[in-house]
Amino acid sequence: MNYSYYELRLNRDRTTQKAVADHVHAALGDQAVAVFAPLLGFASNQALVLTDAGAPAEAVAGAPGVVSVERHSLTPTLRPAVGDRPTLGVYVHNWFTIDASGFDEFVKLSGEAWPDFEAHFETKIFGLFAAQPSKDDLMEGARRLLLMTGYRDLAEWQKSRKPAETARAAFARRRELTRVSLARACVLAS
Repeated sequence: MNYSYYELRLNRDRTTQKAVADHVHAALGDQAVAVFAPLLGFASNQALVLTDAGAPAEAVAGAPGVVSVERHSLTPTLRPAVGDRPTLGVYVHNWFTIDASGFDEFVKLSGEAWPDFEAHFETKIFGLFAAQPSKDDLMEGARRLLLMTGYRDLAEWQKSRKPAETARAAFARRRELTRVSLARACVLAS
């Protein structure tokens, strides 16, 4: 199953991410995977929405207070499994731009690191998604991936910066394949 990831900008009328979440969940039911509110790195007037790819974009764009919408088409790699939903408190959305030639290795390294990483911290990798390549990605020989990781809280995220050896080695090699990484934190809005 493929997904759509929306970055919404909300108006100044005190529209809350909770109101967006209520609307999206009511309009889409099970096609709405999650709605996130900003914590660190996102603008305070943003909301992030993850839906099944088949969900009508109008249901997201028509949420109260939405001023603009940026949509990304995503394909899951190793996770999530069909039917999985985010459940933890804090989520880090980490966008990676990598060399296209290193895509398979990047995904493989991620899968090798996760069991060790999750065993040592109160965390759960929700998903690693490949973004549909843009014209610029194709011209530059790049691929973009979105990693969504849930943590108990920000203190747990901080502790996880020092992973055990197996995860550390895989993450170090993954960094070598990475051109740019942008990690931002949010919480479930619903």
